[in-house]
Amino acid sequence: MGDDIESASLGVYQDRQRTFPDMRSKVNTPLIFRILMGINIRVLLVLLLFAFGIIFYIGASTSPIILFVFSICIVSFCFSIYLTKWVLSKDEGPQEMAQISEAIRDGAEGFFRTQYSTISKMAMLLAVVILCIYLFRSTTPQQESSRIGRSTTAYITVAAFLLGALCSGIAGYVGMWVSVRANVRVSSAARRSAREALQIAVRAGGFSAIVVVGMAVIGIAILYAAFHVWLDVGSPGSTKVTDLPLLLVGYGFGASFVALFAQLGGGIYTKAADVGADLVGKVEQGIPEDDPRNPAVIADLVGDNVGDCAARGADLFESIAAEIISAMILGGTMAERCKIEDPSGFILFPLVVHSFDLVISSIGILSIRRGTRESGVKGPIEDPMTILQRGYSVTIVLAVLTFGLSTRWLLHTEQAPSAWFNFALCGLVGIITAYIFVWITKYYTDYKHEPVRSLALSSSTGHGTNIIAGVSLGLESTALPVLVISVSIVSAFWLGRTSGLVDEAGNPTGGLFGTAVATMGMLSTAAYVLTMDMFGPIADNAGGIVEMSQQPESVREITDLLDAVGNTTKATTKGFAIGSAALASFLLFSAYMDEVASFAHEPFKQVDIAIPEVFVGGLLGSMLIFLFSAWACAAVGRTAQEVVKEVRRQFIERPGIMDYTEKPEYGRCVAIVASASLREMIKPGALAIISPMAVGFLFKILGHYTAQPLLGAKVVAAMLMFATVSGILMALFLNTAGGAWDNAKKYIETGVLGGKGSDCHKAAVTGDTVGDPFKDTAGPSLHVLIKMLATITLVMAPIFL
Repeated sequence: MGDDIESASLGVYQDRQRTFPDMRSKVNTPLIFRILMGINIRVLLVLLLFAFGIIFYIGASTSPIILFVFSICIVSFCFSIYLTKWVLSKDEGPQEMAQISEAIRDGAEGFFRTQYSTISKMAMLLAVVILCIYLFRSTTPQQESSRIGRSTTAYITVAAFLLGALCSGIAGYVGMWVSVRANVRVSSAARRSAREALQIAVRAGGFSAIVVVGMAVIGIAILYAAFHVWLDVGSPGSTKVTDLPLLLVGYGFGASFVALFAQLGGGIYTKAADVGADLVGKVEQGIPEDDPRNPAVIADLVGDNVGDCAARGADLFESIAAEIISAMILGGTMAERCKIEDPSGFILFPLVVHSFDLVISSIGILSIRRGTRESGVKGPIEDPMTILQRGYSVTIVLAVLTFGLSTRWLLHTEQAPSAWFNFALCGLVGIITAYIFVWITKYYTDYKHEPVRSLALSSSTGHGTNIIAGVSLGLESTALPVLVISVSIVSAFWLGRTSGLVDEAGNPTGGLFGTAVATMGMLSTAAYVLTMDMFGPIADNAGGIVEMSQQPESVREITDLLDAVGNTTKATTKGFAIGSAALASFLLFSAYMDEVASFAHEPFKQVDIAIPEVFVGGLLGSMLIFLFSAWACAAVGRTAQEVVKEVRRQFIERPGIMDYTEKPEYGRCVAIVASASLREMIKPGALAIISPMAVGFLFKILGHYTAQPLLGAKVVAAMLMFATVSGILMALFLNTAGGAWDNAKKYIETGVLGGKGSDCHKAAVTGDTVGDPFKDTAGPSLHVLIKMLATITLVMAPIFL
């Protein structure tokens, strides 16, 4: 039936001018951008020059390294403007393409505005809670010696939290802004050349990636420099430079908070719409994916933007911010213990690494060119994945070179002349780990390899065997990444420990910092990896626009190929993010133990899980991962049920939809999914925030009555450790299984095993719908949850004592 519909004459419906609903209830541009656009261009330029002048003055008053970071970030923002102008200069194609794109844009921007309005209110409430906790907490000896009182620390932490939340929101908006404008341009380019469509999608994703990484770097750099100048660091009796990184923890918490809710809300939206559209459209009605007769198709395409672009932008922003701050804390702590004369190099090293990331990723993006031989060619000339991997290889080679340069520049010290080389090797370990992670995820999710082909073959014997094969594939896929992470952590720790840096007692102290450097190495190509991730939803949207506007089959073949590659790149990015989350959580956990030791005025280096209460804390941490995943998947299921009922209702009440004589009500599905996803994201998000605070506080009280003063801190530490381990495994399973199910369906749609509309294809669609909440809701939210748990325990450490 599906093949008959695809080959049927659609003349009557095509010849009629089609309009798509305007889902914009208000002006959707955020207030800050409306204000900026309303300012005279000359006045705006003067204000920008004034702001840059202040930033560079603060940077020059802090360190030449900060000045270097500011310069690279500003140049990168200029490069992102060039990419934007280049993408927006491309044509939007026929009128029907532009109308579909506008409907998607209105729906995405409307949901984003409503979602972030809800998140901002919750952020303000949490800021008040943080302020109250910090105003009544004890102070550390370091804070007392540097004359930073409770109120100063409280206001600094709250300001950093709100700035992190704001920057994370802007990062999410940027990711969505470009995707809803690039999708139609990729669709139009696909009518001419596969390579041109690929280049537009990559450069659009590159704009978002450069802005996200640049904002994470410059936000932390500005905070660091502002605190450095305000607190008069370096003067007698003032704050020491090694204490500054701990004041930045609130920034990471704000980024984590927004990223979690953005990922939850966006993931529920996109997968509920996708599942609802597939179950009724493909399985029940037998119509193709993104068919204009499906009432849920606009909601599905909107979901790609709010779930895969906006949420992923906030997610990667949070990953980079958390990694930078944790590495700065560990670098400062190690420099202080080793009595290094100028510790600023060890503290600012993460900022420099990510500044170089902006440069090398920009080169990698530009390396993907259209080429003259593809002009005017309708079909694909070269595998898009090969082209993307070529750009990634360029970025990897440059990352190795710049990382070595950075370690020699900033980590060379007379106390241990060869230490910088050991740390360069730690960075190499991280870079290799990232590459292996990308390869492993690609192997398990790309239909060119055996696992996905075997999964597709299992669909030929029914829906049940497809589900069994997908679950087993996901479970198996956790083994290799865990082995890689384990080798990376041990190798980096050993290289750091043997670097020659020792404390006053002669004990090696570089182990944890070596692990931090490996994490930086893993994220040293983050901007290019995020570019590949953003490429996925843009290509997916382009395919939807091509299908809805009923372009020739040759155009759809190009967008289908790009979409299949995009599914793989999205999966590899999630695998990359999970690996970096494991390493970053390990670093934040170490920083948490140091923070507890500072407040408790006694060593806190070990957590004994043989203590019953501590073991219970570990169990609660593992339980949190499973309960959070269950609630996230259930939220998708409940919302999808509403979509299924609405789509069925429209097909029954409007029989003319199937023969193109009646138009579906797209706006109804958009409204249903938007309201439901906002409602459903609250419960799992609140669970993640309240659980560690509640557990720590309750066991603190129990410890008070049982003469165990550190019991609350120990239980929370166990909770964090077990949650990290369980969360990494669960995220790997969910991400890989979902991606494999999706690409098994894509593989069958290429014509094998009966092709579209066959029983095998219907079984694969069932597997894809099961995997949708796995890979785009629960899985991505889990690795954000892991880092947020680590950050919140670090920020809230005083209430556990």
